Amino acid sequence: MTILRSLPGVGRIVLATLLAEASDALQRRDYHALRCLSGVAPITKRSGKSRIVIMRQAVHVRLRNGVYHWARVAIQHDPRSRAKYAALRARGHGHGRALRSVADRLLAIACTMLLNQTSFDPALASKTI
Repeated sequence: MTILRSLPGVGRIVLATLLAEASDALQRRDYHALRCLSGVAPITKRSGKSRIVIMRQAVHVRLRNGVYHWARVAIQHDPRSRAKYAALRARGHGHGRALRSVADRLLAIACTMLLNQTSFDPALASKTI
């Protein structure tokens, strides 16, 4: 619990939401399951010559809201998250798409921290991802 609490943007409500809605995936440190449960992983539909990428709709709504607010607060307090968000917005992505990408990065960091049993270190996070 203290490992997740050390991440930028995680408050008591976001932490409670993560533990309540995705406890199994967090225990297994399953990054791909967390992505799908929270709606961060996109869906690609292909048919012949067409290819479209859309937002995942079949998710836990409370978990999606929690991860959304986690990313929103992280871009306010973490320079690395803010830079990623700004770069995506500069490339023409929408607000929601940019926040989902920031949330994807934060989920990857959270799973890595849980695997290694370490707290968040901003200097280390900027070197690895």
